[in-house]
Amino acid sequence: MLTDRLDRYIARNVLGAIIVVQVVLLGLDLVISYINDLDDVEGNYGAFQVLLYLLMRMPWRFYQYAPVAVLIGALIGLGSMASSNELTVMRAAGRSLTRILWGVMKPIILVVAVVLLVAEYVSPRTEQLASAWRLEQMQGEGTVLVQSGGWQREGDSVYRFGAIRADDTVLDLTRYRFEGRELREAVVAERAVWRDGSWMLEEVGTTRFLDDRTEAEHLDRQPWETSLTPAQLNRLLLPINSQAPSELWAYARFLQNQGLQATHPLLYFWQKMLIPLTMASLVLVAASFVFGPLRTVAAGTRVFYGVIVGLAFKYLQDLLAPASTVFGFSPVWAVLMPTLLSAGLGLYLLRRSG
Repeated sequence: MLTDRLDRYIARNVLGAIIVVQVVLLGLDLVISYINDLDDVEGNYGAFQVLLYLLMRMPWRFYQYAPVAVLIGALIGLGSMASSNELTVMRAAGRSLTRILWGVMKPIILVVAVVLLVAEYVSPRTEQLASAWRLEQMQGEGTVLVQSGGWQREGDSVYRFGAIRADDTVLDLTRYRFEGRELREAVVAERAVWRDGSWMLEEVGTTRFLDDRTEAEHLDRQPWETSLTPAQLNRLLLPINSQAPSELWAYARFLQNQGLQATHPLLYFWQKMLIPLTMASLVLVAASFVFGPLRTVAAGTRVFYGVIVGLAFKYLQDLLAPASTVFGFSPVWAVLMPTLLSAGLGLYLLRRSG
């Protein structure tokens, strides 16, 4: 029973520190982003609308800051117990370092579950809603663009999309159809409308490139036979880092079926799915700072080093992301390498501390 009480006490201290750090990080980010976004005030999009837009994006920012909050929160939670000699008393009473670490990991399991739920079900919807609402305020209702610009290959055709509206209407669509390396047909449509489960092109201009001549044709309406759905186009045109893990996996499979590289969606997919390992490795680093060579320094110094490690972790992942594309190694290693390095550093420092 005493063991369970100590576990709950450690978990309560660490979880409380993580929540405080997360709130502080989100608050600072909100203030800084609000000041920066005031330059975008336009039309009905005023200062109050800027604040509402940033508040709608809070779930995505919560996900982004979660690993850093776990690292600094674990540092502060364990550091406060070390400063009051509580950890010393626990170890003197026979509490092993491994058992203390297990008490720290328990609230991390809860944090991981919340972060994964936010990443899958909350932040993709709020990001799309925030983007659509912002442009609606700036451009007027009914003409809002969820996202603009994008290319996609499907079979022997290459598509360029100008934009997609909140009502699933694609604007400024161009299709280039090839036979081998030769361009055979170019189709330009002002818009494509999704109705009753199929697409209809409107104001369509078609140019066919024959062996000895070209032919031009204009139609008011023309069916568009494609496997692309509004959901897939939203995946294509919305920022890839804000999509849910299930959507990233589906998008990666779609690209692979088209014979295209799926490095970027797989990279973000593994970043989100491996976040339990990421947070566990950062907790090991935090614990090594408290029990290892930094145990005698001031709490502020430990937090400073924790921030440095967190930034180095993030920048290393950001550097390995394009490297996986250039050198052709699996995106999963671009995510795992910083995690394994962090875990190795933490275990090494903990082993040195005995």
